[in-house]
Amino acid sequence: MSSTDTGVPATVAVIGGGTMGAGIVQQFLTSGAHVVLVEAADAAAEEGRGRVAAGLERARVRGRIDTGSQTLLARLSTVTDTAAIPADTGLVVEAVPERPDLKIAVLAAAEAAVGEETVLASNTSSLSVTDLAAALRRPGRFLGIHFFNPVPASKLVEIVTAPDTDASVVAVVRGWVAALGKTEIVVRDAPGFATSRLGVALGLEAIRMVEEEVASPTDIDTAMELGYRHPMGPLRLTDLVGLDVRLAIAEHLAEELGDRFAPPDLLRRRVAEGRLGKKTGQGFHTWDEGESA
Repeated sequence: MSSTDTGVPATVAVIGGGTMGAGIVQQFLTSGAHVVLVEAADAAAEEGRGRVAAGLERARVRGRIDTGSQTLLARLSTVTDTAAIPADTGLVVEAVPERPDLKIAVLAAAEAAVGEETVLASNTSSLSVTDLAAALRRPGRFLGIHFFNPVPASKLVEIVTAPDTDASVVAVVRGWVAALGKTEIVVRDAPGFATSRLGVALGLEAIRMVEEEVASPTDIDTAMELGYRHPMGPLRLTDLVGLDVRLAIAEHLAEELGDRFAPPDLLRRRVAEGRLGKKTGQGFHTWDEGESA
């Protein structure tokens, strides 16, 4: 398995070109890797490429990268068939929606396409890595690599291990995360891992406080930002993650851990109304087009 001068795999495949997938692609491109983006259709692949291009241009304008965006994009290819992932790919990261059946299908297809030394990873924020691993022929080469949104600016990566994950794979992935300039934590597979479990608990309580008219979303966020030194309040973070995503995670955690994670009615109503946060311009806050987190 070859590596770049920076220490990341020479070739990385990312399945799914949505917000998270595009951010992961951007991160590996800026670290020197060649990246293959896998999408279901040509149109989706072009949209994913466009997200990556926009992210690289924002990074250039802000002085976060020295290399021109077109030079970096030259190392990005797109395919519409998982079977087209090169066999010598060092790492495959799936970043498709949080549906176990979909994730299992794309991971199994990717495993069939690559070599025995390739590391497979899921960017899931809440689904059982153990359950996903059970569908693979080489579960020892699989783990969770949970990036955070926005990927290029976020410093944390949560590495989630299943019972069969090889210790050598964990060590290799820790090195890759360090090469990306990020800090890793390693957690055992459990509902919500460490970050989603704690983050969702805080976010749901903040939503209940809005529902009960304890305080406004802005004041609740300000309380946590200034009083507890959080870089972003729980409601603004919910908007950034997506209310629909938070709802799906809360429903999963409620099934696994009990009623303390039951989604508030207000969250369900906002999702039903299409007020999903930053991506729709309205959640618990109003977002202007192009506004950064």
